[in-house]
Amino acid sequence: MWFARDLFEFPASLPFAERFPMDVPPWEWVAAVRPALAAFEFPAQPTDIPPGLKVEGPVWIHPSVRLPAYGSITGPAYLAANCELRPGVFIRGNVIAGEACVLGNSCEFKNCLLLDAVQVPHFSYVGDSVLGNRAHLGAGAICSNLRLDQSEVPVILPDGSRRGSGLRKLGALLGDGAEAGCNAVLNPGSILGRRALVMPGMSFRGSLPADSVAFVEGAIRTAPRPDGA
Repeated sequence: MWFARDLFEFPASLPFAERFPMDVPPWEWVAAVRPALAAFEFPAQPTDIPPGLKVEGPVWIHPSVRLPAYGSITGPAYLAANCELRPGVFIRGNVIAGEACVLGNSCEFKNCLLLDAVQVPHFSYVGDSVLGNRAHLGAGAICSNLRLDQSEVPVILPDGSRRGSGLRKLGALLGDGAEAGCNAVLNPGSILGRRALVMPGMSFRGSLPADSVAFVEGAIRTAPRPDGA
């Protein structure tokens, strides 16, 4: 059985620790993001926002956050100290980002929790997911959050058994230090243990134990290039 404590340490940078208990299944943290922000008393919205960055709804942006020349932030959202938002970032609401996170160019974030020092630098989608401290998504990595039949997303436990999550939308749960390589797709309900790694270009589903690597082994074939091609 996975518990949140098996994947994450909750960082001191975020004022929501009581909303994210360590002794519950980690997918319950996804459902906790919305009520955590609903109960938060947002200070006044900062006024020094670049003119090309659209900000609406309740949003807390720490003064040290690096803001891009253009992008979109729809609250509720909480962005902790020393985060970096890059051009074209799209924050769609119910997003919590811990200290020193990178929310990258042309990346979309929706109903997710990013703990400290998460790196999502280029062209990714993170929806209904939790990314642990120092987790990293390579360019184009996707946290898919909806089954094709749009039914409840199951999770696969370390013993191989399946359990209902109670959620119609559930993306990926990446433990502290876990990574997904460039253009990897983490299918709905995927769980990566601490420091687990999914290699680039893979479509992964299920659970990956801590300190392990998921990869596809196959031969690359070559042939002569025809003249004039």
